[in-house]
Amino acid sequence: MKLATVKENRESLLVVQHDLGLISVQKAIEEVGSFDLLDIPQTIMDLVEAGSDGVEKLRTYIEALTVENESSYLLSENEVEWEPCILRPQKIICVGLNYRKHADETKLPYPEYPILFNKYANALTGHNQVISIPRETKKVDYEVELAIIIGKEAKDVPEEKALDYVFGYCSGNDLSARDLQMRTPQWMLGKTSDGFCPIGPFAVTADEIPDPNHLRLTTKVNGELRQDSNTSDMIFNCKELIAYISKHMTLYPGDLILTGTPSGVILGYPEDKQQYLQPGDEVIVEVEKLGALRNTFV
Repeated sequence: MKLATVKENRESLLVVQHDLGLISVQKAIEEVGSFDLLDIPQTIMDLVEAGSDGVEKLRTYIEALTVENESSYLLSENEVEWEPCILRPQKIICVGLNYRKHADETKLPYPEYPILFNKYANALTGHNQVISIPRETKKVDYEVELAIIIGKEAKDVPEEKALDYVFGYCSGNDLSARDLQMRTPQWMLGKTSDGFCPIGPFAVTADEIPDPNHLRLTTKVNGELRQDSNTSDMIFNCKELIAYISKHMTLYPGDLILTGTPSGVILGYPEDKQQYLQPGDEVIVEVEKLGALRNTFV
């Protein structure tokens, strides 16, 4: 399933993508009832915590609905206010220099271990949202990334079982203020400004993505293709990242892992050709099968 969260009257609604639009789970239950299906999750975080059983209950419910254009629980993708597809993760863990060609373009050696840093919840924003460029930076860069959504508590997970702990995946943009990032050896300051972690539009359940390490990633800036690669270029694949991180900290349902960006970032251009993001720019990042995430800058 493709799932999202949208805001209506200050309330966050879990929605499921349908051929005719977005089905609001809460509105559908209020209008037609639950068909004797008990405990259908009605928020994205309840669904993540409910795991595969919750997903199957929701899938069964959606398939039982009679959906028509005039259904009151059907929302238009063009009219909703999108929120981050995952709300209130306990952790947002990011991976640096995890694509071979990206390391090559920045003239840095391949890391022996995953380079980890963090973002915070203030950085989360959704599809079609406007992002303010901080006054303190002149060098905001884009980074398309595959984001892993953890589905159950994970500690010391072996690689061969790591994907069993995944709820799903989403497109993400690890926005980076390069001048702030490089000010000190620690990258955090350049990574977690307000709105610097847009994710979505959809969280796609893991059953639809059997191999997350063969997905195309792209970035377009004002319609110009800037990044075009594949997750197969990762230095540490998704299994390895989950296993490695879980050895050092417990992962919980809803935690996000942004798995790194491929080549094509502004930082990788020759210095005289580096044109960083400006007010008015539109950036669309997309991971194959997960949807295109669009943001504009002011």
